[in-house]
Amino acid sequence: MSTAQDDTGAPRAHCTVDADGRTTFRIALRAAGRPRLALVPRPKKNAPQQPTRLLDLEPHGADGDLRAVLEPLPALAEGRWDAYLMREPDAVRERLRPGLRDLRALVDGSLRERPSPVAVRVSYATKDGFLAVRAWLRPAHAEAGRLDLADGAMTVHARLHGAELSDDATALLRLRSDKGTTRSFPLRTDGSAFSFTAPFGELVGGAPGDQVWDAFLLRPAAGAPPVRISRLLDDVADRKKVCVYPALTVGEAAVRPYYTVDNDLAVEVTAVQ
Repeated sequence: MSTAQDDTGAPRAHCTVDADGRTTFRIALRAAGRPRLALVPRPKKNAPQQPTRLLDLEPHGADGDLRAVLEPLPALAEGRWDAYLMREPDAVRERLRPGLRDLRALVDGSLRERPSPVAVRVSYATKDGFLAVRAWLRPAHAEAGRLDLADGAMTVHARLHGAELSDDATALLRLRSDKGTTRSFPLRTDGSAFSFTAPFGELVGGAPGDQVWDAFLLRPAAGAPPVRISRLLDDVADRKKVCVYPALTVGEAAVRPYYTVDNDLAVEVTAVQ
């Protein structure tokens, strides 16, 4: 294992995630007292502040490195959680740098059925080089898979987790600037898997100027809210700049599917100048 600190003096933590969603953090640090690893939620606009999650750091193994375990339950609230070291219960928090991150157990996460609520965690390095955990927590989740672009349309392949796929379910694209404007598309289903094709021509001309349409699975059962179509069940914390699709020209518009900052599927319509 590498040293506990990087060349800036910041402590460094390694982490491993298993198939059950358990995350183990390891720090090569000899510390007396009661050291802890703190996961601190970033504030979200118009949402109540979540409490900090504190994990005991305890010696583990022959090398005496400290280990903390984030169990699958209780689930983390959806959002971003920054990782800190607290050498004593009342000590000043120190931001942690990421060490080795073993996320192999997450790569095929979309192949496993997920109960409700669907809880996802992915550790990652922030833009400024610190360790954080991205969490999603949803009553039901529609996991996007392959997305095909051809003949002026997109075909989305997905799977529903945490809920039953009803016979009269449909895909829904909703205009972000006017939530009353929607387009519905029939599903092809196979168990919990489904696919749909959305002709981009139906999204062009619905409103003047540039548009964004958000993708949902609509289950018209009593009390069942729309389920966001997203891609969460793997090792990618921020997908927006990883999965980049080409734009198709439809009339006088360029239409391009993309993933938002929350890894939700959307379609962008831009007027061609």
